[in-house]
Order: sequence, then C-alpha cells, then structure tokens
Amino acid sequence: MKFDQLLEIVGDEPLFETGLLLAGVVDPADVRRQLARWTRTGRLHRLRRGLYALAPPYRRRAPHPFLVANRLVPGSYVSGLSALAHAQRIPEYVPEVTSVAAARPQRRSTALGRFSFRHVKADLLFGYRCVEVGRHQQAFVARPEKALLDLVHLCPGGDESPHLAGLRPDLDALDLDLMDRLAATAARPKLRRAARRVRAMAGDQADSFEVL
Repeated sequence: MKFDQLLEIVGDEPLFETGLLLAGVVDPADVRRQLARWTRTGRLHRLRRGLYALAPPYRRRAPHPFLVANRLVPGSYVSGLSALAHAQRIPEYVPEVTSVAAARPQRRSTALGRFSFRHVKADLLFGYRCVEVGRHQQAFVARPEKALLDLVHLCPGGDESPHLAGLRPDLDALDLDLMDRLAATAARPKLRRAARRVRAMAGDQADSFEVL
C-alpha cells in the first residue's frame, strides 16, 4: 500500500482503525508493516493497537479530544471535570480528558493529548448522551449533572460541602431536579447526599442574592 492510497481511503476521517484498510484483496502483514513505518516517520499517530490518526499536514480534520477518548476505550464516556468544563459549568480549564468506563482504570499520554479512564460499575454507566464536539464529530459525554455525580462518586469525601463548593459549579445552570433523579437511579447514599447538598448550596446562593 502506498501512502497516497491510505490518504484516499481515510479521507476526512479524523481517526481510523486497521480494519478499514483490510477490505478487499490486500496483504494484512504488508499493511501493518506500512503502518508501523509511517508511524516511525511521523506521518501517523498510533493511539492504541489498531487505532491511528493522520499527523499534520496530512490530516484534513483534527480529531476532537473527546472523540479520541471514546475510541481509545470503547464503552467509555467523557465525564467529571472534563464534561463539566466542556458544558461551562465550572470555570477551570481542564488539560486532561477524564472518562469513566467499566474497564480497568488507566491513563494514556498520546500525541493528541492526555487521557484518563476511571473505573465504575456497569450500573453507573448512564446519564450521558451523544453530542457534537466538532465538525462532523460526535462523542459520548455525560450530562453536567451526571458528570458532577460521577466526580463525587470517584473522589473520597466528594459529597462534602467544602469539596462541592471548591468546584465552583454554576448552580444556576444545573438542573437540580435531574440531578435528584440521577442520584436516585444510581441508588448510592453518597450521591443522594451530594444532590441534597448541591440543592442547599443553590438555595443559600439565592438567599444571598435576595439580601443584596
């Protein structure tokens, strides 16, 4: 396979898997040798076994970090601080993309960024949706309310009021009723406590505005 052929096959795809190149009459061993060679020479980024991205200037579309995260660990979704920052529910910039999955916890540093994957039980894998994250790119991302609950679940003491206040969440933008429902579905006392405390924080904030 020639590199021009690869570019024609991949087209506008921001990421591609080896299987895309093995259709038709091809020599799989030759394809894998070429991929390894192009990775060594900097034409490709190898993200994990079988998953690649074209390097500049060959790519037509830069892959969004959330799409990369989804593809690095199938079955995962972006959550925690990453999802909260993306939804503009917290003021901080978050350099590492955090996801949750039923798979083992891991951290990956790639040419396209840093990614961490936190383990949760399968019954907590809900409360996310497929959202547009770039031109013709979609990714599974937690709703802000579920992202906050996932963060609480994964952090020791995450349901304590000082920890919740330290996140500086945009309480006006959070759907507190949805958070209550998500916490009830999760059936974890810690998450129910966190939802109650976030609601109390929102009430205190509203009272302070009335005083002003």
